[in-house]
Amino acid sequence: MMMKASKFLMLCAITLALVSLVFASDSDSDSENNVFSPINIAGSQDVLSKAEMIQLKLGAFGAESVAFDPNGEGPYTGVADGRIIKWLQHDQTWVDFAVTSSQRENCSRASAPEMEHICGRPLGLRFDHETGDLYIADAYLGLQVVGSSGGLATPLVQQFEGQPLLFTNDLDIDDHDHVIYFTDSSTIYQRRQFVAATASGDKTGRLMKYDKSTKQVTILLRGLSFANGVALSKDRTFLLVAETSACRILRYWLKGPNVGTHDTFAQLPGFPDNVRINSRGEFWVALHAKESPLARFIISNSWLGKMLLRKFNFQQMHNLLVGGQPHATVIKLSEEGGILEVLEDVQGNKLRFISEVHEEDNGKLWISSVMMSSLGVYQLF
Repeated sequence: MMMKASKFLMLCAITLALVSLVFASDSDSDSENNVFSPINIAGSQDVLSKAEMIQLKLGAFGAESVAFDPNGEGPYTGVADGRIIKWLQHDQTWVDFAVTSSQRENCSRASAPEMEHICGRPLGLRFDHETGDLYIADAYLGLQVVGSSGGLATPLVQQFEGQPLLFTNDLDIDDHDHVIYFTDSSTIYQRRQFVAATASGDKTGRLMKYDKSTKQVTILLRGLSFANGVALSKDRTFLLVAETSACRILRYWLKGPNVGTHDTFAQLPGFPDNVRINSRGEFWVALHAKESPLARFIISNSWLGKMLLRKFNFQQMHNLLVGGQPHATVIKLSEEGGILEVLEDVQGNKLRFISEVHEEDNGKLWISSVMMSSLGVYQLF
């Protein structure tokens, strides 16, 4: 009885605190004075406010992923209305390249979550550098592919074991073994419900494999907390997968004595989105937001998260989880999972809610965000 009373009192105190935080966030209060704000990361460099911003094509919003074709052209990126657009460096403009749905009649709004299942929502992008084909993880329409000339993409995997894929998120390609690794973030929630997927403690995410030759799909890992970004190691011995809600990166062994097993590659100070490797074999991880003690408490106690989802709307719940002060954080990991570098735009002057970081060999970082209408470009050296 005493335990129940204690839990009830704690819940009341937390709820009151959350209410004050939500309204403080809604009124743009100073997050520095907010006890629920994410903690500082030791060694972080507050440099991303120096990034050059490239506005997306008129009417485009929410670039999730960036990819360059085998000729080095691009980047290409998928946006919220279902299009994949291409940046023409010489002309300094965007052009339409591909779509994942043939139903485009009501897909003219920059962001209309209620239409995503009709218009498509391309998330992860990867080029096959042997064929020039672009592979697409569409949140609602599954794993797809489109040729080098663009146009309407062709579905490859839209269901598994008789059930539709609800939240296809990211992918990577092993050109040598001709397989594609991809994630399905949840078997319960769709992309437009990503806050609920995080706060509810959902652990139905999956890491999957598609064999391009046999067209067979297999599951490598189940029970993941919001399965997200995917990246193959340089020597192809292991695969990384981001568990967004658990604030960590898992390593799945593809070769060697640990083949078929997995371990924790890195525990992170925030919610990881996509993971991308550079030419040196290091990994850039984009954080949607840094973690706060409050966010960790909510996610660790699914009863509380589910209760709050009934009390607060999408924006208010998102504010609770990200600490109310959106800004950019990107982390570079070594091949062994150690943190090598942390870059931020602490005030969120230029960049917020980062989805992916792609490093070119010339040291240029392309930084995308699922909740912005521009791409950031930051020169490392």
